[in-house]
Amino acid sequence: MSTASNEVIILGAGIGGLTLALSLHQAGIACRVYEAVPELRPLGVGINLLPHAVRELSELGLLEALDRVGVRTQEAVFFTEHGQLVFREPAGRHAGYDWPQYSIHRGDLQTVLLEETLKRLGPDSVRCGHRSTGVEQDDAGVTVHFADGPAPVRGAVAIGCDGIHSALRKQLYPNEGAPRYSGINMWRGTAAWQPFLSGGSMVRAGWLTVGKMVIYPIRNDIDAQGRQLVNWVAEIHAPQPAMRDWSRAGRLEDFLPAFADWHFDWLDVPALIQASDTILEYPMVDQDPLPRWTHGRLTLLGDAAHPMVPRGSNGAGQAIIDARFLAGAMKRDGVGQAALESYDRVRVKATTEVVLTNRSNPPDTILREVFERSGGKRFDKLDEIVTQQELQAISDHYKRVAGYDPAALKQRASYL
Repeated sequence: MSTASNEVIILGAGIGGLTLALSLHQAGIACRVYEAVPELRPLGVGINLLPHAVRELSELGLLEALDRVGVRTQEAVFFTEHGQLVFREPAGRHAGYDWPQYSIHRGDLQTVLLEETLKRLGPDSVRCGHRSTGVEQDDAGVTVHFADGPAPVRGAVAIGCDGIHSALRKQLYPNEGAPRYSGINMWRGTAAWQPFLSGGSMVRAGWLTVGKMVIYPIRNDIDAQGRQLVNWVAEIHAPQPAMRDWSRAGRLEDFLPAFADWHFDWLDVPALIQASDTILEYPMVDQDPLPRWTHGRLTLLGDAAHPMVPRGSNGAGQAIIDARFLAGAMKRDGVGQAALESYDRVRVKATTEVVLTNRSNPPDTILREVFERSGGKRFDKLDEIVTQQELQAISDHYKRVAGYDPAALKQRASYL
């Protein structure tokens, strides 16, 4: 058994775990990452990194790497299911932030974080094939046990960054039950496509009752024709959830009919969907917020702590902020229970608000308001249904809840 009891043990090499490793290294704190899978491969589809998360990655010196693999988002645009423009606002630096917003493949972001972790912390800083089966703690530290061979390891604290199926969360809350189904199923895919709108537009269109789409580019210039890799998500209300299997293949006939007439002057949506190599199906799920994550020398981070429905571009972002805040707390309070309690007091409350707001009033509430007030019909004059000021207020409210109000973000001191 390792006797390195001063190390922070990070369980999981996802976005949150790797950001935590880089942040602890920046703070001069020893750590090691233990990942369950035998080999890390770039999985997932597109995500958005809002300015509050990009600020943290900027402080880690990662913007140049992100620019190589992602797309700087220029605007957020909302359309009805008839293709009518509802609301448009600039994003990232275009909106006056000090930091950009990125649309990026989740696997590309994880690869950037992994490469930087191995470069800065050393080739042995991330150990794959270590699936945690339980963590014990005592007055001096923690002992983590693994399945299928690896010896237990000792550390000062253990941080569960192991996702929505977190083993550590299950240990701390054994009777919690399965993730909560939102009533919405999702189909996701990517396709090579010519740039549309600004070439850096994040589009939300339609509404869940009749079919909603989220569409945005996540890689630039992927071929000689200058096409982008465009990520799309189709969302539809459904009484029965799809199977919770991230690699489950989706069938066009289950959802494409809802979007069959979406041939707009700005994008041919059914053609985009049909141009995709692979389509995945997954239920939109989250968990009820926990009262606390920290139990002595153990705590949770990212999706292990606060899985949320993906309706505000905040899942990865909140994990990144968790990591930076926790590293700052350890730098200030030392590697132990005091730092974990400080982290718990602030981040549980902050992320609980985001989880609940994602359920009820995320940014796509803009689409709900227009759909309900118009009865799902075409409009002649949008202002007779809803004003731009009302729609802007919905967007601004979410920014305040999620922590990226422009003025507040600029004024906030660095976590590290």
